[in-house]
Amino acid sequence: MAQMRGQGSYGIGAASPFGGASDDNQDTSPLDAIREQTSKIEDLMDSLSEPIKPYLPAIGRFLIVVTFLEDALRIITQWNDQLLYLHDYRHIPNGLTHMFLIINVLAMLSCSTLVIIRKYSEYAVCGLIGVVITQALGYGLIFDLNFFLRNLSVMGGLLMVLSDSWVRKTKAFAGLPQLEEKDRKMYFQLAGRVLLIFLFVGFVFSGQWSVWRVIVSLVGLVACIMVVVGFKAKFSATLLVVILSIFNTLVNNFWTLHEHHPHKDFAKYDFFQILSIVGGLLLLVNSGPGQFSIDEKKKVY
Repeated sequence: MAQMRGQGSYGIGAASPFGGASDDNQDTSPLDAIREQTSKIEDLMDSLSEPIKPYLPAIGRFLIVVTFLEDALRIITQWNDQLLYLHDYRHIPNGLTHMFLIINVLAMLSCSTLVIIRKYSEYAVCGLIGVVITQALGYGLIFDLNFFLRNLSVMGGLLMVLSDSWVRKTKAFAGLPQLEEKDRKMYFQLAGRVLLIFLFVGFVFSGQWSVWRVIVSLVGLVACIMVVVGFKAKFSATLLVVILSIFNTLVNNFWTLHEHHPHKDFAKYDFFQILSIVGGLLLLVNSGPGQFSIDEKKKVY
């Protein structure tokens, strides 16, 4: 590497014979300038968030599964309406409708509890991903673009749960090459980062356009790109947490709607889904972007 050569090698680093300024002061790239400023902000955020840091993983895991807990509660409290919809509109036979709802409720409650207490995370995450897929098929939402993108982000949060739960040990999945725990964590962190940002893609393609929406979309897009490539991922993930939290409170404020308002359930569903994605971002803030990132490569070189 160039850093191993002395300053005199090939005349690099030597003073200019013409008395001009050295090139060292002119080599600062825009990327390095952004890195320097965001590092200062990250240091400030670290100092301010010090009291809650030990609880951040638990908060993140709870927020990730809160949409499943709310969905299970909604199915129980609206049992007859759910059966009616599945039978009359989805044309699913009566016996299967009961089985479908019971299995979904049990899976969501049990798997969510396992995620919160950090036990059998692999099985819990697989169960919740199975719930997402079966509900998409059962309720006929598989081709709904907004639903699809949101649930990709929820799956990204679930993958962050896996990467957060794995420790450094060797464990193989059936039929897959044996990998170190840290290696699997690295791949799942990358996949989780990529999937988490699909919520913003859905945000861009839905709703009415306004100046505020354009500004939020642009800022969110930049932050999403930073999360995907792993450049100042903690800072950009924190920025997305702030944006999503404000957006969620202002737009999906289902508590202000009348009990029988036609959009109340939709607003509540969106609210808790965004909370789940915020939980995934909090796990990213806690654990970092992993080895497949610009941040980690910068440490190496």
